[in-house]
Amino acid sequence: MKDFNDKVVYIVGGSSGIGLATAKALAAEGAHIIIFARGKDRLEQAIKEIRDKKISSSQRFSCMQVDVSIWDEVKAVMSKAVAEFGAPDVLINCAGRAYPRVFEEITYEQFDETMKINFYGIWHTTSALVPYMKQRGGYIVNVSSIAGFIGLFGYTDYSASKFAIIGFSEALRSELKRYGIRVSVLCPPDTDTPGFHEENKTKPEETKAISAGAKLRQPDEVAHALLEGMRKEEKYIIPGFDGKLIFLLKRLFPGLVEFVMDSTIKKVQAGKL
Repeated sequence: MKDFNDKVVYIVGGSSGIGLATAKALAAEGAHIIIFARGKDRLEQAIKEIRDKKISSSQRFSCMQVDVSIWDEVKAVMSKAVAEFGAPDVLINCAGRAYPRVFEEITYEQFDETMKINFYGIWHTTSALVPYMKQRGGYIVNVSSIAGFIGLFGYTDYSASKFAIIGFSEALRSELKRYGIRVSVLCPPDTDTPGFHEENKTKPEETKAISAGAKLRQPDEVAHALLEGMRKEEKYIIPGFDGKLIFLLKRLFPGLVEFVMDSTIKKVQAGKL
């Protein structure tokens, strides 16, 4: 995927944050874009912002409401999208949310909702669209997180969902190669999005301390890294040096990563931070 000009791109969760920034970046490269999200007003505002980035009058833009956690709804909406907009060359699964809390405070309802939105949502959209993409190949990007390869204090439900995305994507990549469909996983660090600010409302002090030294990325930075990663067909697209270093250390020296995090957590719990 060296060139996005004239490509049909579906972005699920494209009305804000990383999804919206990616949609704008792709519009500026000549892509045709349809975004999906739950909120009608936010979708309509987002599509105006995306359309402003177009470079050709022939580019097409659209938006559709969908709750990715509901299979029947996803199947119906994606079928309609393909009929009206054409099958995707690129599918970017960006919908997700987090409410960090310690394990004992996470209700079953929150856990169930987290899995349905963050993981089932990706399964649903991919299941609905792969049959169309198989006909001509394409590219799928599933958005996980740094918390998708390193379990973080306060994120037992969120990390579970994001770890699942990485496992799913690795298996899917192997299966879809024969159809010319590439699969990558985007693992962004903390990013300045509406979702991030919502997370901070419930984030335990230990969680805040662990990420205190990391740079807060901007959505545009992450979108740029995503496009560059797709051009290189990177399996894991990890924006920023810090994220890449953590990924490497977790693979090579998992005990060291755990020691550093545990030390920080103990200091917070002892009132020393």
